[in-house]
Amino acid sequence: MILSHGSEEIEIGKEKLTRYRFFEDPIEDGRDAVFGLDKPLTSLVHFFKSAAHRYGTERRVLLLHGPVGSSKSTIVRLLKKGLEAYSRTDEGALYTFSWRDENADTHDGWIDCPMHEEPLRLVPAPLRDELLAELNASAGPDDYPIVIEGELCPFCRFMFNERLARYHGDWTRVLDDVRVRRLILSEQDRVGIGTFQPKDEKNQDATELTGDINYRKIAEYGSESDPRAFNFDGEFNIANRGLIEFIEVLKLDVAFLYDLLGASQEHKIKPKKFAQTDIDLVIIGHTNEPEYKKLQSNEFMEALRDRTVKIDIPYVTRLSDEIHIYEKDYNARRVRGKRIAPHTLEVAAMWAILTRLEEPKNAGLTLMQKLKLYNGKTLPGFTEDNIKELREEAEREGMLGISPRYVQDKISNALVAHPDSRSVNPFMVLNELESGLKHHSLINSDELRKHYKNLLAVVKEEYEDIVKNEVQRAIAADEEALARLCANYIDNVKAYTQREKVKNKFTGQTEEPDERLMRSIEEKIEIPESRKDDFRREIMNYIGALALDGKKFDYRTNERLQKALELKLFQDQKDTIKLTSLVSSVVDKDTQEKIDIVKSRLIRDYGYDEDSATDVLNFVASIFARGDVKQSHR
Repeated sequence: MILSHGSEEIEIGKEKLTRYRFFEDPIEDGRDAVFGLDKPLTSLVHFFKSAAHRYGTERRVLLLHGPVGSSKSTIVRLLKKGLEAYSRTDEGALYTFSWRDENADTHDGWIDCPMHEEPLRLVPAPLRDELLAELNASAGPDDYPIVIEGELCPFCRFMFNERLARYHGDWTRVLDDVRVRRLILSEQDRVGIGTFQPKDEKNQDATELTGDINYRKIAEYGSESDPRAFNFDGEFNIANRGLIEFIEVLKLDVAFLYDLLGASQEHKIKPKKFAQTDIDLVIIGHTNEPEYKKLQSNEFMEALRDRTVKIDIPYVTRLSDEIHIYEKDYNARRVRGKRIAPHTLEVAAMWAILTRLEEPKNAGLTLMQKLKLYNGKTLPGFTEDNIKELREEAEREGMLGISPRYVQDKISNALVAHPDSRSVNPFMVLNELESGLKHHSLINSDELRKHYKNLLAVVKEEYEDIVKNEVQRAIAADEEALARLCANYIDNVKAYTQREKVKNKFTGQTEEPDERLMRSIEEKIEIPESRKDDFRREIMNYIGALALDGKKFDYRTNERLQKALELKLFQDQKDTIKLTSLVSSVVDKDTQEKIDIVKSRLIRDYGYDEDSATDVLNFVASIFARGDVKQSHR
């Protein structure tokens, strides 16, 4: 079912993984998509694959373990609805059978196998090897072999033996009373997919898993041990041929755990008054950390621990994946009447990730830099191997921190808490995140609360840098002015490297290269005085190499030079635009026109609308105003 949706090879931190498209939820157009968990999901698929090849994991309980809100339930929900959809396709076709019975109280005289068993179980044991040899004769090395395991359920065994006696041992005549039919899995109809949730100890009853006597029918059939007087409708019975989910599996009463052990290891359950009954299903449970710690310290649970395959489902630690989680719920399609300003979801995701990361042992690395490295950004002195080491030294990363659920709640609050505002901005969400910390039930110490608050301050600082950079680029986005500045710079660099003079376009006179201009650009990208000659030769060599290939130099192909030119142009234009005048009440017409141009660029290039562009310009203006005040104090 998983493979039917396709896969692709990906590489994360020099590690090759397979990304299975099934976990992007193609069935419901991404509604339950899981992001950023490629490694745990690869382990999950490997578990299923080895079980399908009967290498041993088919006799284990699969346990998804992780912090609250790490998408354990979502993964199981995906598997359940994926199985339902796959069982309706040609390649996912499953079959079961019914018995002809003229006395049956059904409308068509047929009674379904209550555990919707595999029809091949009707084949008597002495004939199975011969049949299987024929069925598997054309199987390739990568095909899963057809096997017949287990015996008929008590009800079908009774029906089979009754007819075998009637037809004097001719089992082929028994098959005349059998109708093979298509089996469609459905959780709602309790066919092939079961869910069990523990209740308080007084209300737990093992018959919920293995079925119970139908007292009404005892009068009809005369015995409690007649399978026709038994309801094979426990969760194990109805989930046969599919999957059973145990919610908070480790909260189960000990009596239930015995059923679970037999179901996993022997693939058998013990209904009341009947022999052990064969089942064939995936047993998948999920649990949080405190419950799992209890399991580890409980020596009576050793048998369960031995039969459990644990897969850790941590929180996401990659920023882009966390943003995807929030974009799934908060987008233009789902949020009506309100816009979400650029970077709003990004700052919320940034804070959530920071709470999950462990402080780097490398003293020269900040937590924010670590977040950026994990998100695929490059930092001087850090290679892919360094990033892999960072991940390996932080074993508990992703198992602690703030859950996406908390952040989603606060984004929702921000959406409804400002009815007069047409858009939600990052500060509205950050304020909600901060105010909610006082009452967060999972934060159990003031120290942790203070740490999370400090991380909010780190995120605000990062947001200031992001918007300052955007406004700077919007102000400096005058292509003609950038091209003129670049041409002027290149003319001077060429003259400097070739020890020539530059012709002044206005006076027509030849002059020495303009050192002040060149340094004012180079300093923007922190080229020291001692390295200026190397940098200028590097630029000229780059232009020369392009010329040899018949290509024309364009400053946009050199990221460092482009950044330097933009920052220089911004510095030159900042004062003419008088951005800081935005925070005053009077703006002259000329300045207003220039501000409107910058605003239109923010809308065109960075996804702002009229309101959020005005907000961000006011915010950046206040930052520059603060900067001016600081400088005047100095």
